[in-house]
Parts: sequence; structure tokens; C-alpha cells
Amino acid sequence: MSAETPDQPSHAKAGIQKQIQLPFSKAWQISLQGIRIRWMRSLITASGILLGIAFFSFVRTAGLFPIDMTDKEAVSASNRQSWLAIMALLVCFVGIMNAMLMSVTERFKEIGTMKCLGALDNFVVKLFFIEAGLMGVLASLAGWVTGWVIMVLLHLLSKGTEGMVSAFWIASVRELALSVGIGTVITLIAAVPPANRAAKMPPIAALRSEI
Repeated sequence: MSAETPDQPSHAKAGIQKQIQLPFSKAWQISLQGIRIRWMRSLITASGILLGIAFFSFVRTAGLFPIDMTDKEAVSASNRQSWLAIMALLVCFVGIMNAMLMSVTERFKEIGTMKCLGALDNFVVKLFFIEAGLMGVLASLAGWVTGWVIMVLLHLLSKGTEGMVSAFWIASVRELALSVGIGTVITLIAAVPPANRAAKMPPIAALRSEI
């Protein structure tokens, strides 16, 4: 005996089985709302990115000024700063991943509700990537400005405008693009495990979670 009823068209039943594909604009709105609601968590994550990129920018900007290669102490200090900048980026990466994982934990019920309402796994992943991308771009930009300004001020106080020729300003623009790019990529990579965890979370288990 067929389970179909004569008053229910077949195309209507087929439509019930489909999940709704929300547009990118909706994901953007939800992500912005999530950042506003959890602004303190977002601020902590952005601060980690800002500090890491600020130190990276500080070291890279110092390298734009000419160094006396005969001064072994100056060369050694420059090399140490480069390694410290790399370590700062690694610490920044771990801190971002931890903050994003905590964000997933705090949003168990929200994620479960969205999935029960028909949100696809890729939509949940999209939300986290949009949030991570926004924080990465803005915090990296602020971090580069902070590091660049501090280094330039120190140089002006010690050596004046020496070395601040047109090549310096062109190189500074390249360093801006590099710093923002690195900060954004690090943030997006750090968001991959939390985003996958959120997407694979069973809706019922998420709704039953108590934080």
C-alpha cells in the first residue's frame, strides 16, 4: 500500500526532503551579528592577531632601514628579531585556534538550532570562515599600523629621517600587504578545526549540551 496521499503532490514531498541553501549575504549578516553579540570573545581573538602581526611588522619595518653589515652585534640582533617574529606568529596561531574552539563550545545550542532548521554543514563552516576572515583582515591591518608606527618613531628619535627615501615607502606598502595576507591566512587556517567540529556536530547532541 503506497504511503502517498492523493491531495499531496509528489513535487511538494520532494521539496520537503531538500535543505535550504541560504545566500552568502545571509551568512554575512549572521556572522556580523555573532561578532557583535560575542564582542568580548572577538576582541580577545583579534588582540592575539594584532599583537602577533604588530611584532612581525615591527621587525620587518626595522629591516627596511639600512644596517651596517660590519657591525656584528646589529646583524645578530636583526637575526634574533626575525626568529622572534616567527615565534610570535606561531603563538598567535595557537591562540586563535583556542579562541575559535571556545567560540564553538559556547555556541553549541545555536549551531544545533540552525542545523535543525535546515542549515547545511557548509553553511556552518561558511559562518566561521567569514568571522575569522573579518577578524584576520581588520586585526592584521591594525597590527601592521601599530608595529610600523612604533618602529618609525624609534628610528626618527635615534637617526632622524635617515633612510626614509621613496624606496622605504614603497617597501612599506609591500610589507602592509604581506602582513595583512599572513595574518588573514593564519586566522583562516586556525579556524579550520573549529569550523569542521561545528559542521560535524549532531544537532540533537548540540541542543542537549550544557555549557
